Amino acid sequence: MTEYFEVLIVGAGLSGIGAACHLQRKCPEKSYLILESRETKGGTWDLFRYPGVRSDSDMYTLGYAFKPWTEQKAIADGPSILKYIHETARDHHVDDNIRYSHKVVKASWSSKDARWTVYAERSDTGETVRFFCRFFFVCAGYYDYERGHDPVFEGRDDFKGQIAHPQKWTDDINYDGKNVVIIGSGATAVTLVPAMAEKAAHVTMLQRSPTYIVSRPAEDKFANFLQRILPAMWAYGIIRWRNVIMQQFVFRRARSAPHKVKEFLLGMVRDELGPDYDIDKHFTPKYNPWEERLCLVPDSDLFEAIKNEDASVVTDHIDRFVEDGILLKSGDMLPADLIVTATGLKIKAIGGLGIEVDGKPVKMGDTLNYKGLMFSSVPNFASVFGYTNASWTLKSDLCCEYVCRLLKHMDKIDADYCTPVQDDPDMGVEPGLDFSSGYIQRAIDEIPKQGAKKPWRLNQNYPLDLVTLRHKKIDDGFLEFAKAKG
Repeated sequence: MTEYFEVLIVGAGLSGIGAACHLQRKCPEKSYLILESRETKGGTWDLFRYPGVRSDSDMYTLGYAFKPWTEQKAIADGPSILKYIHETARDHHVDDNIRYSHKVVKASWSSKDARWTVYAERSDTGETVRFFCRFFFVCAGYYDYERGHDPVFEGRDDFKGQIAHPQKWTDDINYDGKNVVIIGSGATAVTLVPAMAEKAAHVTMLQRSPTYIVSRPAEDKFANFLQRILPAMWAYGIIRWRNVIMQQFVFRRARSAPHKVKEFLLGMVRDELGPDYDIDKHFTPKYNPWEERLCLVPDSDLFEAIKNEDASVVTDHIDRFVEDGILLKSGDMLPADLIVTATGLKIKAIGGLGIEVDGKPVKMGDTLNYKGLMFSSVPNFASVFGYTNASWTLKSDLCCEYVCRLLKHMDKIDADYCTPVQDDPDMGVEPGLDFSSGYIQRAIDEIPKQGAKKPWRLNQNYPLDLVTLRHKKIDDGFLEFAKAKG
């Protein structure tokens, strides 16, 4: 017998657990189920186990709107974030509504029946099972959980040491007293360097080009003070909005006056490393701030490792791997016992699952993004994709709230389903994300497009999205409501 649920959620990570909590808070009458491909919840924060794993967003904005972050550190490590997710699921009794080892591979919509048929492969039994649902909500993140971006390097098989990708980190990777080369300069690399430098003989961060790196205190003293004198939700709300405003100010300033922001950011690095360090070569990107995401380091830990000579930065191109290290295009050779390829993620839109609408396959890269969570001509379907310029959960919370409002509205008008409809022949179409990061550009054709006009254009702006998704009317003229055609 095929089970039926009002809402089927894909993914038991930060977004999926949040979606379940919002449903229980706003739509307690709706039945729901979470399908999770792995054996446990937590998503990113359970998958990644590499040394020093942490968030590069503050927890007052990465945390859920309804559950205050009360730990001392604003820039939290992976285990602390995972604990927070587990606590949230426990407090809202979400665990009973999760099916683990269920990898969703296909979903098919029927307008006749006004429902989705969702197919999942069970890794524990090997069978394929199916579910029916009215509303299909994908909260599976944005990247491939099975493999990261791992470029082919010539001579890889010649290297006699160990090669590891952070996404596949295992406990048996030993770097004590060893020379480590980390390939990459993104958020993962700048996390790994100081963490591994505590035990390694030396850690080298090898980059083709620099990234903007900003240091912030791991603890927010003002936030901790407010938490001592105010009720938890009051303090959390004040700190959350302060950080949102700061994020938006820096982002808008970077777009309006990029050279001034660039000078400011590089000045902070010079203050850290001193006038004799070659900032131009190793810490000055070729692009403007926020054309790619800024890398955050807590308490200057990366800069401290460099100043203590436990770590170093090399800016060059790889010629090939050799037996005892990496040969560079410059002719220099980096000795290595362990090479860590922190070369990025692979984007996987809506978890890589296949979508059909009335028997016709849907290519997500051909759809238009509606209000940042639904898609043109795809009924009763939403997917969470967080901000590129702010914390993921800010957008995730708003998406979940909107889905709850939408479900209530459909009940009110006695509609079985709704479909975003774009019928403006003059609507311009643009790439779904205006971001130059490699992991985005490698998958840009798979990401839903955005239009030139609202509501088909992404705001990348939390205050604007809050107004749009939380307060503006649901029936805005772009959603088509209907009854089952059977």
